[in-house]
Amino acid sequence: MDAHTLWRLQLEELLAELSTQVVYHPGQLFVVGCSTSEIVGKRIGSAGGLEIAEALFQPIHSFAEKHQLHLAFQGCEHINRALTMENRTALAYKLDPVSVIPVQKAGGSMSAFAYTQFNEPVIVESIQAHGGIDIGQTLIGMHLKPVAVPIRTSVRQIGDAVVTVATTRPKLIGGTRAIYHIKKT
Repeated sequence: MDAHTLWRLQLEELLAELSTQVVYHPGQLFVVGCSTSEIVGKRIGSAGGLEIAEALFQPIHSFAEKHQLHLAFQGCEHINRALTMENRTALAYKLDPVSVIPVQKAGGSMSAFAYTQFNEPVIVESIQAHGGIDIGQTLIGMHLKPVAVPIRTSVRQIGDAVVTVATTRPKLIGGTRAIYHIKKT
């Protein structure tokens, strides 16, 4: 089995486990941060590749379609971690596009590849996603709703990249006398 197939299978297993732990609602935002360099065991931003992004894009896209989620792919620090998404997502969430096109060396391979796959791609500065996946410690936390909840799966790495998965929940307010009914999101 080649490395690209292994990485795709690892990602598919992680997403399948995530589906059993989190209930998604149609229209929610799901952020993806991915360092293709970390996957191959190199320092983030140093050795990425579009072929790696291509191997991982389809499982993520299929996962989003299955759960009717809006995808946002976080770019690298060179574009201030701006996000690639479909224009319909930006419109639905009232997000203003910015003027940049992610490329492999300024935006990252995953964000650049997603840009080529979307029907009408746009880039926005920030979002508050309902959940996400961080492959290679790309720091997606800045794009999650305020109360992030880590999700544990048996897949801890894709290739050499550490993987972190999160969902979010509403803030708990009101103190000790408050009653909470928590819905899984």
